[in-house]
Amino acid sequence: MNDKLLSALLVAVLAPSCLLRAQTDDTLHTKKTYPIREVVVTGTRNETDLRHLPMTVSVVDRRTIEQDRQPSLLPTLARQVPGLFVTGRGIMGYGVSTGAAGGMSLRGIGGSPTTGLLVLIDGHPQYMGLMGHPIADAYQSMLADRVEVVRGPASVLYGTNAMGGVMNIVTRKIHEDGVKSNVRIGYGSYNTLQTEAANFVRAGRFSSVVTGSYNRTDGHRPDMGFEQYGGYAKLGYRFSDEWNLWADVNLTHFNASNPGTVWTPLIDNDSRITRGMTSVSLQNDYGRTSGALSFFHNWGRHKIDDGYSAGQQPPDYRFNSRDRMLGLSWYQSATLFEGNRLTVGIDYQHFGGKAWNRYLDGGEKTTADVTQNEVAGYVDFRQQLARWLTVDAGLRIDRHSQAGTQWIPQGGLSFALSKSAGLKAMIGKGFRFPTIREMYMFPPQNPDLKPERLMSYELSYTQRLLDGVLSYGANVFFIDGSNMIMTVPVDGRPMNVNTGKVENWGVEGQIAWRIDASWSASANYSFLHMKYPVVAAPEHKLYGEVRFSRKRWTASTGIQYVHGLYTSVSPQTTENFVLWNADASFRAAKWLEAFVRGENLLAQRYEINAGFPMPRATVMIGANFTF
Repeated sequence: MNDKLLSALLVAVLAPSCLLRAQTDDTLHTKKTYPIREVVVTGTRNETDLRHLPMTVSVVDRRTIEQDRQPSLLPTLARQVPGLFVTGRGIMGYGVSTGAAGGMSLRGIGGSPTTGLLVLIDGHPQYMGLMGHPIADAYQSMLADRVEVVRGPASVLYGTNAMGGVMNIVTRKIHEDGVKSNVRIGYGSYNTLQTEAANFVRAGRFSSVVTGSYNRTDGHRPDMGFEQYGGYAKLGYRFSDEWNLWADVNLTHFNASNPGTVWTPLIDNDSRITRGMTSVSLQNDYGRTSGALSFFHNWGRHKIDDGYSAGQQPPDYRFNSRDRMLGLSWYQSATLFEGNRLTVGIDYQHFGGKAWNRYLDGGEKTTADVTQNEVAGYVDFRQQLARWLTVDAGLRIDRHSQAGTQWIPQGGLSFALSKSAGLKAMIGKGFRFPTIREMYMFPPQNPDLKPERLMSYELSYTQRLLDGVLSYGANVFFIDGSNMIMTVPVDGRPMNVNTGKVENWGVEGQIAWRIDASWSASANYSFLHMKYPVVAAPEHKLYGEVRFSRKRWTASTGIQYVHGLYTSVSPQTTENFVLWNADASFRAAKWLEAFVRGENLLAQRYEINAGFPMPRATVMIGANFTF
């Protein structure tokens, strides 16, 4: 991308806020205070002031999710969280297996497929029991009240797969008594339809959330259709001020077609995927002590036609799999004395499944039928030694039925330099047990694999100015990893072995400015240097946006700049691109809001997955109905 064009685009995004600032200096002398949300749960299990935590946590709230009007959470998170990148291949849907997108990396850690970055729903791990990776199309916006992203290892509290970080989806809830319903419908380019409906009830001690969605598109290439049905229900009952019970279930089914790369198109490479999740959680909160006992169960059913290229014969089989992961989690956190917080917990997981090829003549061949167990205990200790200093230390011992035992330490310091500024330092270990796929499935399998591991070192600084109207933060990090699982030739055949290394360092920053009651601006940036490059981890990623809201009108515009994105490492090929998005809405009545959204309005030609050109400019129009 031409540097002059990039500069012009950034000026176009940021200039309105600067002009408005010049026009409203007088009014800002009487500005309101806009508090910044600082309480998070992901870094500690219990609600904690972010200033006392040594790790870096990004929070994407419900308002931001709604303003993006995306059926999937991942595009919103990729824009709002520095260092996080998500692969894509089309206008909607990520798919699975060959040609799939939805790969996530944080600071260059994630893997292909994503096994180094852990996705949670209300603190419960979400990944495919056989393959060990999250299913990107299962994480819909209708689920989330907010998303908290820990940028860096979180293995002390969450175990395997959390070595690069954690993405915790905190599910929807109603915050006041009454009944509320809303429906959103949108239609746009390539015969794309997005729908979502939600109902919220809170009456005394009882509350419920029920949501559903239907999304589809023809796709911007032939044989690239995607169709998805989703539903989520959550029931809650508060026995007393201290005890409450939650139960929820989430079910999604999607059909995805993969057209193959532009140079090797595929015919009939189709997937039919069903994913489900349920959990029950009993929670207590007495102020000085709080905790939860929860049960969770995730499952999936996959049916895949591998397809064929022109001139080849169609395969005479279909890949099938059933997988599951169930577990128990208990933790209790307590303040033993002034300035102290001690959290102890135990996790148990049972996961695995069966995969087989079903032939057209009725025969079957099992490729895997494996289950494994994991049990862990952990302790996290935090102590405020003085008004300006908090110390955090944690330790986990994690036992895998096949891969052995891991000890995971973590430590950090938080310095309160003033009421509005803080400095943090953290060192932590992250790890990942090998998956069933890597140990037992397909030709490179190796049952003797050992866990991957890394050490992460981070220093960060944050500050709020003008009573919270302006906030910013910056951090530097260094990651040193070993035992990474790679496929290499051994005795003339490919094999998974613990031979890879990681040496990444980088810088991240973010800034948010609430200009006045109508205007706000924000930006985030990340730089990543990798000694051993990996696919789908850009060297530079920048996102800046301006939002406007006054009376019945809301509007936003944002630019994302990506430079040095590896689409291949052998040979090394990189991609650079600039994406411009815009959104506007008008509330015609209390119950009706109309909106229009445009993406890639510069009609950029670019690829994220090699051989899969992304769509050029697209438009979506629709309406929100509130009852």
